Amino acid sequence: MSDIDFPTYLARQLQRYPRIVLAGARVPVSLLGEGAPESAGIDRDGAAMVDIVVEAGVVTRVMASGTGVSTETGDPVVELEGRHVWPLLVDAHAHLDKAHILGRAPESGGTHPGARAATTADRLAHWTRDDILRRMEFGLATADAHGVAAIRTHLDSHEGQAETTWEAFSEMRSRWRDRITLQAVGLVPIDAYGTAHGARLADIVAEHGGLMGGVTRASGGTHGAALEDIDLLLDRLFTLASERGLDIDLHVDEAASADALPHVARATIRHGYEGRVTCGHCCSLALLPEDVLSERIALIADAGLSIITLPAVNMYLQGREAGLTPRWRGVAPVKELSAAGIRVATAGDNCRDPFYAYGDHDMLDTWRQSVRILQLDHPYADAAAYAGPWPAAIMGIEHGAIRPGRPADLMVLEAWTLDQVIARPHSDRTILRKGVLANRAVPSYRGVGG
Repeated sequence: MSDIDFPTYLARQLQRYPRIVLAGARVPVSLLGEGAPESAGIDRDGAAMVDIVVEAGVVTRVMASGTGVSTETGDPVVELEGRHVWPLLVDAHAHLDKAHILGRAPESGGTHPGARAATTADRLAHWTRDDILRRMEFGLATADAHGVAAIRTHLDSHEGQAETTWEAFSEMRSRWRDRITLQAVGLVPIDAYGTAHGARLADIVAEHGGLMGGVTRASGGTHGAALEDIDLLLDRLFTLASERGLDIDLHVDEAASADALPHVARATIRHGYEGRVTCGHCCSLALLPEDVLSERIALIADAGLSIITLPAVNMYLQGREAGLTPRWRGVAPVKELSAAGIRVATAGDNCRDPFYAYGDHDMLDTWRQSVRILQLDHPYADAAAYAGPWPAAIMGIEHGAIRPGRPADLMVLEAWTLDQVIARPHSDRTILRKGVLANRAVPSYRGVGG
């Protein structure tokens, strides 16, 4: 079998046999839901050599490679020859409603205030139901082609916009339910919860089965500016969420100097919401003195907060000043957080909009960038989990890991080591959804404009 013919060969074998063994797969142990099988060989990158049995689109067994299951049962075998095999990945923080407006939105200058102003102008001018549906469809088709299993998207939910956007999202969630699991979060500046719109938004979110959300800054303001009434606003948000049984996902401290996170943690404890609150960004943690950071991490752990870092976008926005090279990375200290038992993940965030001019809804690419930016290597340890089981756990879904009983949603990479996974974009990856070849071309930009 030629390497060039591998996807076609694999597709034919999967179609021909209802039960098949994918032999000689190399899977990072952190992506194996039940850990490495006994006696499985582990390479120096922390990846196990396993055989994966797929039957009727479901993974039924994962065993140490070469244990003879095909000899015992006579099952047909596709020899993967040590290629990396990963589950389809999970993007736990995205903005599908903003995506792909870059070309038509006003120039942002690449700063957070500029991005906010440019997005607002575009929203007021263009965000009809049809416009949102068209751009979301493009984003999801792109994510599908790259092998994304699930996305949690934040939706701008300002007064006058929320109903339109949430109805469009609900339609897209139904349309894509067999391929990508979708969740949504209502996103408004936190001072909106001090108005009548806060309660109305909570009802909209509950109606569509979403999460309560917000950003810990005032309307028109920036992260870092002190909010004297932040505790009252958080209490209102948590009360609205609790009355409707909704979890919470917030944008927090997306700046070099900001201090809303302790308020969020204490509100979480105050309202008995431990384990039900996610905080994205948390960039200012990176610049705290070590003793203060240790205290902050202990508080986060007590509150059971989950933390999502968005390294590509935060490095694009943070520290941008005309004529100056940025001096810091703008990412959360995920190693320290993880060591304290706090759930962490990396995610894609924005895509071709004023908050981030680039991106392609590709979680494998996001993960590759994250490893380099966050230095999740030497050793790799659990690095792969940042884009698989850990964001899946934050979302409360059964994705992001290979284990018996789960659909055979897999990607096969032309890579034999983790440095090879990181070094290339892997446009030649082979995607399986429910055990069926699902290689699809990314959609042309002609169809989205912007």
